[in-house]
Amino acid sequence: MLNIALPKGRLGEKVYKMLEAAGYACKDVLGDSRKLIFTDERSGVSYFWVKPSDVAIYVERGVADVGVAGKDILAESGADVYELLDLRIGRCKMAVASVNGYREDLSRPLRVATKFPHIAAAYYGGKNREIDIIKLYGSIELAPILGLSDVIVDIVETGSTLRENNMSVIEEIFPISARLIANKACYKFKGGEVDAAVERLQKELPDD
Repeated sequence: MLNIALPKGRLGEKVYKMLEAAGYACKDVLGDSRKLIFTDERSGVSYFWVKPSDVAIYVERGVADVGVAGKDILAESGADVYELLDLRIGRCKMAVASVNGYREDLSRPLRVATKFPHIAAAYYGGKNREIDIIKLYGSIELAPILGLSDVIVDIVETGSTLRENNMSVIEEIFPISARLIANKACYKFKGGEVDAAVERLQKELPDD
């Protein structure tokens, strides 16, 4: 029995449909039920829905054997898990952005507004750039517009929000997509089942 943590929302629904096509169907997973756990003995799977940012925690702690999490969440959390497969969905990018015409002042620390302080610190640490991280939870784009920060580090999908607010991407940090991850200890005992799932899922991946 494989215990699989799925992220709630559209991404999780897409992932389930891929798993279903790969032979891991489970009745009522996409129904209107308020249930959180779904098990199918015939398919050999047990699914449960969790908040996207919590998937890596459930997998790292061994409650789930495998799960699906965005590369952004994995990079920010530093979860100690195996990253097995890029599912090629939920694609976007982590980037640095600011107001159009922005020029960096190298004589002082760079003020960086972000929901991803660890990613920002690692990125600028690699550039030996001193920064002042401003952790925000709401509309990150407001920070440089109102002068709270110089730049933002955030997820960019289409870039439309940036364009509508007279902003643009300055640097791309890394591409983001949904990744299949596995608990390291569980993989030792269920490696065969996990590898079989990976092989089946590879046949269901969307084209690049």
